[in-house]
Amino acid sequence: MALWRGSAYAGFLALAVGCVFLLEPQLPGSALRSLWSSLQLGPAPAPPGAGSPEGRLAAAWDALIVRPARRWRRVAVGVNACVDVVLSGVKLLRALGLSPGNGRDHSELRSRNDLEEAFVHFMGKGAAAERFFSDKETFHDIAQIASEFPEAQHYVGGNAALIGQKFAANSDLKVLLCGPVGPKLHELLDDNVFVPPESLQEVDEFHLILEYQAGEEWDQLKAPHANRFIFSHDLSNGAMNMLEVFVSSLEEFQPDLVVLSGLHMMEGQSKEFQRKRLLEVVTSLSDIPMGVPVHLELASMTNKELMSNIVHQQVFPAVTSLGLNEQELLFLSQSASGPHSSLSSWNGVPDVGVVSDILFWILKEHGKSESRASDLSRIHFHTLAYHILATVDGHWANQLAAVAAGARVAGTQACATETIDTRRVSLKAPHEFMTSRLEAGSKVVLNPSEPVVAWHREGVSFHFTPVLVCKDPVRTVGLGDAISAEGLFYSEVHPHL
Repeated sequence: MALWRGSAYAGFLALAVGCVFLLEPQLPGSALRSLWSSLQLGPAPAPPGAGSPEGRLAAAWDALIVRPARRWRRVAVGVNACVDVVLSGVKLLRALGLSPGNGRDHSELRSRNDLEEAFVHFMGKGAAAERFFSDKETFHDIAQIASEFPEAQHYVGGNAALIGQKFAANSDLKVLLCGPVGPKLHELLDDNVFVPPESLQEVDEFHLILEYQAGEEWDQLKAPHANRFIFSHDLSNGAMNMLEVFVSSLEEFQPDLVVLSGLHMMEGQSKEFQRKRLLEVVTSLSDIPMGVPVHLELASMTNKELMSNIVHQQVFPAVTSLGLNEQELLFLSQSASGPHSSLSSWNGVPDVGVVSDILFWILKEHGKSESRASDLSRIHFHTLAYHILATVDGHWANQLAAVAAGARVAGTQACATETIDTRRVSLKAPHEFMTSRLEAGSKVVLNPSEPVVAWHREGVSFHFTPVLVCKDPVRTVGLGDAISAEGLFYSEVHPHL
C-alpha cells in the first residue's frame, strides 16, 4: 500500500509539474526543472513549440528579417478597390436553395446554377478563384442576401486597397490609394491612407467572398484545403475607371514606389476594350518618372488572350516587379507558351523545380537585360506551402529578409495573431526538392533552422522559404496582397534601377 501511495504521489506531482510547464512557460524554470529531476522522471518537458520544426523556423525568420538600408517613404497604390462581403460559401448557397451537384468551371457566371457549379468545382480542389457575374439583377439579389447574412463581415477589398491598407500599418509610410472608393470603403480604410477626391464615389462596389475551411463538408463534397471563391458584378473596377486619376495624382504625390493591380478585372469587357485599355496602361506607366519602381499584382484569370496581351503588349517590360500565385503562374505559362505549359493543373503542392523554371523563363524572356528594353527584374511567387523571390542580379537587395517577411505574414494574418503561434501552424513545404526540372538543378534538403534557401541560374537569383500554414485560418482573403506588400516593404531597390 505504501509503495502504491508513493507511486501515485509521484505521478500526481509529475502531472502537476507538467501542467505548470504548459500553463506558465514564462516562469523561472530552474526550480521546476529541479523538482522534475528529483522525481527521476527524465528530462523536463520543453514549452509548447520550442524545438519543433515550426518553432525553429519562426525563430530563424525573426533573426533574418531586417529592414533595408534604403526604405520607401511614399507608396502610391491603384486601381481596384471595393468592399469585401465575407461569409461561409456553403451557408450562403444553402440559403439560396442550392445543392451541390457536379462541379464545373465557368469563365463567367450567368446564373445561380453557374455559381453553384463553379463553387463546387473549386471547393473540391481547395483552390482559390475569382469570377465575373454578368447578370446584374441576379448578382444584386445574391449580394443583398449575403450582405444581410447574420455572420457576414465587411472588409476592405480589392488588391490595390488591400495592399495600401497593409502598407498603411507602417506609420512612417505615406500611402496614396486611387480606386472607386464608396462611403463604406472610405469608413473601413486606415487613417494613414490618402484618397484623392476624384476617387470618391457615391456607391460602393461589393465583392462576395465565399470561404470554406479545410475538411469542411457539403453533402458528399469535402474541401482539401481552406480557401475562397470570389465573384462580383463590378463595372468601375472592370473598366479600370480610376487609371487616369491614379496617374495624374502621382505628379503631386511623388511616390518612390508605385503598385498597380486590377488588370484581371477587365475579363468581363470586350476584346477590343481590353486591347485599347492595355495600351493606355502602358502609356500611363511610361509617364511615371524614371527610377520609380512599379510593382504589378496579378490575380485569378481565365481569359488566355487577355493574359497573353498583358505579357506581350509591353505591360511586363513596363513594370519592375510582379506578384502572383501558383494558379496565375501556370495560367501565364499556358497563355504565353512558356515552360511546362502542357501541365493542366497542379497536383497538390506545386513542384518547386517547375515553378523555378517558369519564373526563370519570365525573367529571361521578358525581364531586364542589356539587349532588351525592359524594367522587369523581380517576381514574388507565393503558394500555400512556400514562397520564392526571383530577381535579376544587380538590381535588388535584402531579398532574404523580404521573402522571409512575406512568408511570416502569411502565417500571422491567416491565424489573426501578432506573431507566429507555433501551436496553430504546420510546416507543409516539401522536405526536399530539385531547383529545376528542365536543367540539371541541384537537390535541396530543407532545414527549418536555416529556412531561406538561395540558388542562382544565369544571372537570376532565387530565394525560397517555407510557409508556416495556419491550421485553423480565421480569414484567407487578401493573403496574397499582404504577402506582396510585406515582401515589397522589406525589399531594397538599387538606385541605378
